[in-house]
Amino acid sequence: MCHRFIQASIAPILSAASGKRRWANMASKTSKADDEPVIDMAAFGRELARRREAAGNPEPPRNSGKRRTASKRALLKAIEDAGGRW
Repeated sequence: MCHRFIQASIAPILSAASGKRRWANMASKTSKADDEPVIDMAAFGRELARRREAAGNPEPPRNSGKRRTASKRALLKAIEDAGGRW
């Protein structure tokens, strides 16, 4: 008896075996397009810069660092030693 090899894609077999759907829908099932306005990030950045300047460009408060891990402290020290400011 002679067996023939049939060349075919194994993608349907793999997708069925993994239990994944072939195409995923990335859209949210709960939110609608009209729920929230679209934010223009360039305009938002300009408005934010304007507001910061109007407030005198205040320096935001820093994390006190009381609960940092030893590895985080070492990393921040290395940054400081290299002349950086985290």
